[in-house]
Amino acid sequence: MADELDVTAMIERFRARARAVRQRGLPPVEGAERKRFMDQARIDFQDYAIIGDAEGRIEDGILTLTVDLRPKPTG
Repeated sequence: MADELDVTAMIERFRARARAVRQRGLPPVEGAERKRFMDQARIDFQDYAIIGDAEGRIEDGILTLTVDLRPKPTG
């Protein structure tokens, strides 16, 4: 399987999923259901964006994703 996995393409798919979550509208729901939908969208975006920001590599059949979670310097 490692020979077939395109890590760069996989990471790009996660970036696309993060963008899709950000762009999707809210369904016509109210109250608690609306909050649950918004909370799930936030979590989905976070998960997809983290993988989308990863640097990936396969070594000896092991997929390693490195994600720098440190705050970006401002300035």
